[in-house]
Amino acid sequence: MTRWDTTLAVARLELQDAARNKWLWAMTVGFGLLATALTLVGVDGARTVGAGGFGRTASSLVALSQMMVPLLGLTLGASAIGNARENGSMRFLLTHPVRRSDILVGIGLGLVGACWAAMLTGFGVAALVSSATGTPVPAGVVLALTALSALLATAMATIGVAIGASTRRGSTALGVAVFAWLLLVFVGDLGIMGSALAVRLPVGALFFSVVANPVEAYRLLAVPLFAGSLDVLGPAGTYAIDTLGGATAPLGIAVLALWIWVPARLALRRFERTDF
Repeated sequence: MTRWDTTLAVARLELQDAARNKWLWAMTVGFGLLATALTLVGVDGARTVGAGGFGRTASSLVALSQMMVPLLGLTLGASAIGNARENGSMRFLLTHPVRRSDILVGIGLGLVGACWAAMLTGFGVAALVSSATGTPVPAGVVLALTALSALLATAMATIGVAIGASTRRGSTALGVAVFAWLLLVFVGDLGIMGSALAVRLPVGALFFSVVANPVEAYRLLAVPLFAGSLDVLGPAGTYAIDTLGGATAPLGIAVLALWIWVPARLALRRFERTDF
């Protein structure tokens, strides 16, 4: 088998395992139901107040993605290696004459594929409901939100794999993943804002501190899709417009790309040194 044959074979195995994962199904169904409910609320708002209803729908979908996409990616990624270690499948794979890097890339591809499927299902159901109720959300916006959510899911799954490769037990990896989710989604943002108020952090430093968080980088990319401007993000958004201008979107994409590349390198280093 060539290296890509090995990688794709492992990716297929990981997708099959993901398809049997009740947590993944629960998250997918939950995401779809919540996205549908938010869309229905937005449809009602659009009929009442016009275009503002669509803005509320899109902003709600972004907020939902900020909560659920990191949780899904981190937990799936963190538990993958630990589960494979505990059920013996990792040791079985390593008995074959294959590179560990090929196995790890295959695991990552399978996890990312599972996360993408969940994102497509959630946003797809929301778009169908919106269309069926006679107030369709613009297809371009839905596709853009789906693509950005898939990029965020890729970063989160990669971080999760790095966590799983750095811990010995699946339960430990899962606990660290949940803590990382709390840190990225809640604590990090609140901590930065609190520190900014306490030490009077300059707006430029505040902006770059916030955008270093992959979840906030995702919001930086998603908000202009429905708001048309970053002013709604407050001083940090105004700073982005005045200072960075058209470079804001490339910056957000670069941040997410770094959160994929750096954890991937860390995961590979740890995985190659681990005794299974």
